[in-house]
Amino acid sequence: MNTNIFASRHIGVRPDELPEMLESIGVESLGQLIYETIPNDIQLDADLNLPPALSEYEFANHIQNLAQKNKVFKSYIGLGYHEAILPAVIQRNVLENPGWYTAYTPYQAEIAQGRLEALLNFQTMISDLTGMELPNASLLDEATSAAEAMTLLYAVRSKSKKKAKANKYFVSEEVLPQTLALLQTRAEPLEIELVIGNHENFDFSEEFFGAVLQYPGVKGKVYDYEAFCKKAIETDIKIAVGADILSLVELEAPGDWGVDVVYGTTQRFGIPLGYGGPHAAYFATKEEYKRNIPGRIIGVTKDLDGNPSLRMALQTREQHIKRDRATSNICTAQVLLAVMASFYAVYHGPKGLKFIANQVHKKAVSLANQLEKFGIYQENELFFDTISLKTNAKAIEKVATANGINFYYPDEETVVISINETTSVEDLNSIIAVFAEALQSENKQIKDLLPSIIETSALKRTTAFLTHEVFNSFHSETSLMRYIKRLERKDLALNHSMISLGSCTMKLNAASEMLPLSNPQWGNIHPFVPVEQAAGYHEMLNQLEDYLTEITGFSATSLQPNSGAQGEFAGLMVIKAYHEANNHFNRNICLVPSSAHGTNPASAVMAGMKVVVVKATDKGNIDIEDLKAKAEKHSENLAALMVTYPSTHGVFESSIKEITGIIHEHGGQVYMDGANMNAQVGLTSPGKIGADVCHLNLHKTFAIPHGGGGPGVGPICVAKQLVPFLPSNPVVKTGGTNAISAISAAPWGSALVCLISYAYIRMLGAEGLKSSTEYAILNANYVKAKLNQHYPSLYSGERGRAAHEMIIDCRDFKKNGIEVKDIAKRLIDYGFHAPTVSFPVAGTMMIEPTESEGKAELDRFCEAMISIREEINTCTKEEKENILTNAPHTQTMLTSDHWDFSYTRKQAAFPLPFVEANKFWPSTRRVDEAYGDRNLMCTCAPIEDYIME
Repeated sequence: MNTNIFASRHIGVRPDELPEMLESIGVESLGQLIYETIPNDIQLDADLNLPPALSEYEFANHIQNLAQKNKVFKSYIGLGYHEAILPAVIQRNVLENPGWYTAYTPYQAEIAQGRLEALLNFQTMISDLTGMELPNASLLDEATSAAEAMTLLYAVRSKSKKKAKANKYFVSEEVLPQTLALLQTRAEPLEIELVIGNHENFDFSEEFFGAVLQYPGVKGKVYDYEAFCKKAIETDIKIAVGADILSLVELEAPGDWGVDVVYGTTQRFGIPLGYGGPHAAYFATKEEYKRNIPGRIIGVTKDLDGNPSLRMALQTREQHIKRDRATSNICTAQVLLAVMASFYAVYHGPKGLKFIANQVHKKAVSLANQLEKFGIYQENELFFDTISLKTNAKAIEKVATANGINFYYPDEETVVISINETTSVEDLNSIIAVFAEALQSENKQIKDLLPSIIETSALKRTTAFLTHEVFNSFHSETSLMRYIKRLERKDLALNHSMISLGSCTMKLNAASEMLPLSNPQWGNIHPFVPVEQAAGYHEMLNQLEDYLTEITGFSATSLQPNSGAQGEFAGLMVIKAYHEANNHFNRNICLVPSSAHGTNPASAVMAGMKVVVVKATDKGNIDIEDLKAKAEKHSENLAALMVTYPSTHGVFESSIKEITGIIHEHGGQVYMDGANMNAQVGLTSPGKIGADVCHLNLHKTFAIPHGGGGPGVGPICVAKQLVPFLPSNPVVKTGGTNAISAISAAPWGSALVCLISYAYIRMLGAEGLKSSTEYAILNANYVKAKLNQHYPSLYSGERGRAAHEMIIDCRDFKKNGIEVKDIAKRLIDYGFHAPTVSFPVAGTMMIEPTESEGKAELDRFCEAMISIREEINTCTKEEKENILTNAPHTQTMLTSDHWDFSYTRKQAAFPLPFVEANKFWPSTRRVDEAYGDRNLMCTCAPIEDYIME
C-alpha cells in the first residue's frame, strides 16, 4: 500500500474487499455499477482539471507555507469582531476532539445528552446576560441574527390590529455596517421599508412595526435607550437590540428595558477570529414568540422513568411544517462554537467574566485618557471597550500599518479603537507610540490602569448573572477537563461508530484537514483587515473557489453563505437579480417538487417568490407532465425551479436534462440543491445536467465536520449569466459587477473552516474525489443489497440502483405495533446512530453510509438492522411493551434489582457479539417529546423545578 496516497486513508473499503461487495450487489466491476446508476447522457467526458493530490505530509508543509503569507497584525477594528483567548483546555478537549466535532445534530436526544447540556448552558448564559426569557441554541452570525430579529418582529406585528399592515422598520445609524447590509438583503424581497436614522430623532409613527438599536454603538458609544424603549412600547413598536456579549457583564441588560429581541455574537467568548468565522451568534426573545423564534431551542423534558432529560424543543416546526408559510429557512446552528463559548463561560464563571470585562474596560478608559493628552477629542462620553477619536486618520493609519497595527477608520477625521481580551498594557503603549509618532508629540506611557467609568454610570449592571451551579464549579483545568469528558461520554459521534444519515453525509473529517484550524496564523485575522494582510487566506480561498467551480461545471463561486439554507437563499436572490437586470420584474414563481426539503420553499418565500408545488410520481421522481403543465401555466412569470439531484429519494432521475430544458424553455433558471453532491463529484455535475446555480454543503460533501449541528458552509456556484450578481460585502469588496447585497456578515463567510475543504480537495485530487464518489455509491448499494430481503427499498433507479443513499420502508411494521422511531431507538442499543427518520417519506429510513466506511462497519450495521427485523417479527400490537418500544436500554435499567420484561437483560444490552466489545450506553431512556413542548424550559435551574407530575 502506498502510504502517501490520502485516498487510501479516506476511503474505508479495502481493495481486497471490493470483489465480494460487487458480487453481493450483482455487478462485475465498479465501472458497471456506476454505468447502471448514473444516466449516460450526464456522465462527464473527462477527468476534473485539478492539481495533483498531495500526501498528508506534503499538505502540512503546503498549508504552513500559505499561513506564513498572512500578516497577523494587532487588530483593534472591532465592528463585532474581537481577538479572544481560547483556553487551551477547551481547544484540546473540544475543538480538537472528534468526540465533539464529529457528532451530528441532536435529533436522537438519548445519545446527545452531553452536547445538549452544553447548549442548555449556552442558552442560560445568553438569557442571564441579555435579561430575556427565551434564547435559542445559536444562529449563524450576528448579522443573520439581526435579520432574523427583523423578520420575527414583522411576523408578530399582525397580533396588533394597529400594526397589522405596518411595513417600516427603523434602523439606528449606530448598527454595524455588515448588519445593515444583511437587513437590506432580507428586507427587500419581503417589501419591508428600512428607515435609517438617529434614534434620538425618531418620530414613533404608526407606519413602523419595529426598530433595531446597537448597544454599544458602531463607534463604541453607550446610549441609554430606556426612554426610547418606553416610548416604543407605548406606540406598539417592537424593539430589537444588537448587544456586545462581553459588555453585558458590565452594562445593564437590554431585557430590563422591555425589548422584544436581543441578538449578537459570542465570538469574543474564546472563539478565534478566523477571518470572519465560524462564530456562534445568539438570539433571545420573549416566550410569547416561541412559535416564531428561528433556529433551535434546547429544552428540558423527562424520560420514560420520569428522570430529567434534554432534547431539541419544538424541533419539527417552522420550515419543516410551515414550508412556504415559514418566516425563516434556518435549519441549523453553530453548535460546536456555541459549545466552546458555553465552556468558556463555565470555565471563567461570573467572577472570571467580570474580571475580563473590567480589565478590557479599564484599559480602554486608560487609553482614552492618555490619548486625550495629545489634544485629541474622544467622542464617546460613555463607552465599554471602544473609543472614537477625532484626528488626522490618514496620518495615524500610515504609522499604525508600519507598526503592524490595525484601527477602524470610518472617515478621514476619525480613528476608532476597540480593546479586547488579549490587549496588554504593553499593547496600549504601542498604540500610544503610534499616535505620538504620527502627531509628532511626546510619547507618554501608561503605567497603571484608571478606574471604571461604568461603575459610576446609571447603566451599570446591578442584576446577577450565571448564578447556576454549573458556572460556579469548574474553574480549575482539572475540573473542567473532567466535566467536558463527562458530557462527551454521553454523546455518540463518528469516533464510536458509523452515522449513516441520508442527505447528511457523515464522512471522515481527517485530522490532517483539521489541524490548521489551531494555527494562530489562520485564527487571529480580523475579517476586515486590508486584503494584503490576508494573502495566504486569499490564495487558499481563490483556489478553493476555482476547484468548486471546476467540480460543479460552472463559471464562478461565492464562499460567503455560511450554511446550506443561506446558500439556497443566496442562489435564489442571484436568480432574482438576474431576472430584474433583464427587466423581468414579474418573474416570481418558483416551482418546488413535493419531496423537497422544507428549507427549499421557505428560502423561495424569503427571496420574494411564490411557491408552486410540482407533484412526484409513484417512483418518487418529478412528475414531468405536471412540471410541463405548471411551467406552461406560469411561463410568463416563471423565475426558477428548485431541484435536488440525485433526487431526495436517492435516485438519479434519467429525465433531468429534459426537466432543466423545460424550465429554460419558459425563461426560468434552475437552482440545484447540493445536499446530494457526494454522488456527483467527478462523475457528473450541476452544469452537466443543465442547472444554473447550486449551493454546496461543505459540511457534507467536502468534509467540514458537522460539529453536533454546525458549523456549516453553503457556497453557491453559478453559470456565466449569473456571475455578475454574486454577493458583496459593505466593508471589504467582494462579489460580481452587479452584486446583490450581503448574505452573511463576513466577506468570505466562515473562512477558517474552508481550510478543511481546501485540504480535502488538495489531498484527494481529481482521481481521489472521483473514487470517493464511486465508493459512496458502492457502499449505499451494498447496504441496499444486504438489507433487501429484510427491508423493502422504497425507490430505485431504472436499473434498480440507488445513488449514494437509499430509503427503506418501515411502514408495514405498524401491524406489529412498531413505528420507525422504535427502530431508531433500538439501533442505539446496538451502538449506532439511526439513519434519517421519516424524511422524505414518513415511516421510512434514509441510509447514507458514505465512502469513509469500510466493509466491516457496513456489515455490523446490516447485522444490527437484520437482527432488529427479527425482533420486529416477535412483536405484536397487543403487547404494549417490547424490546423495541422500551429502547434504548440504559445501564441503570440493566443493573436494577428489578427486571419485569419478557426478554433478557443480555438481549436488551448485548443483542449481538460485536456490541460487547464496544458498548455505548445511552445516558437516558426514551425522552418524552410532547411533555417537553407542553412545559417549555430552556435554561438551567434546579432540576426539581422542571419535572412535574
